[in-house]
Amino acid sequence: MILMKSSELSLERTVHKSVEILRAGGIVAYPTETFYALGVKFDMEESLKKLYAIKQRPLEKAMPLIIGHRELLSMITSSINRSAVSLMDRFWPGPLTLIFHALAKLSDYITAGTHTVAVRIPGESFAFQLAKSAQFPLTATSANISGRPPARDAETVIAYFNDTIDLIIDGGKTPGGLPSTIVDVTGETVRILREGIIKKENMAAYIMPGLDCHTFRRGV
Repeated sequence: MILMKSSELSLERTVHKSVEILRAGGIVAYPTETFYALGVKFDMEESLKKLYAIKQRPLEKAMPLIIGHRELLSMITSSINRSAVSLMDRFWPGPLTLIFHALAKLSDYITAGTHTVAVRIPGESFAFQLAKSAQFPLTATSANISGRPPARDAETVIAYFNDTIDLIIDGGKTPGGLPSTIVDVTGETVRILREGIIKKENMAAYIMPGLDCHTFRRGV
């Protein structure tokens, strides 16, 4: 395991090392605008398998992704409707996770057999800089053992995972708070599956005409 303090090294060097390890199939723990997350390159099956194992994550739970540029959506989905575009225009980068139809080639470790994929462009944070530099989607699952509190500092990440992670980016204590809002934009009804930082009343104006914006439901 390598521990890098982002405050002591240049951002460029820290990001470069993170991308290098991701491309080699490693697991990177990094700070987001809320908690620490665990990243692997989205198309590396063995890395995804190991990530599930160390988190003790049930296989029926899908794995969320982050990207640094909207153009990278073509690597994971081929279906983007008008409401999705409108929501992205308003809330990306930021705490809005959108669920799209997944490309057939996407790993079951990401889709969990749902044929959908959850993705966002994160708000300003190390995660955002990493996603922009990577030029590929990477996982953004919380850095914790499933069922335990998400990590807000590098020390907690180490306590959870120790040497099973290849690189930990120590960015100090993260703010915590509410998670991202999750919105399903795969159908004619735009559904809120989890209401987080962004509230449904703030999104209604960005649902395009022709798609139902009156049947939001709050999920878990």
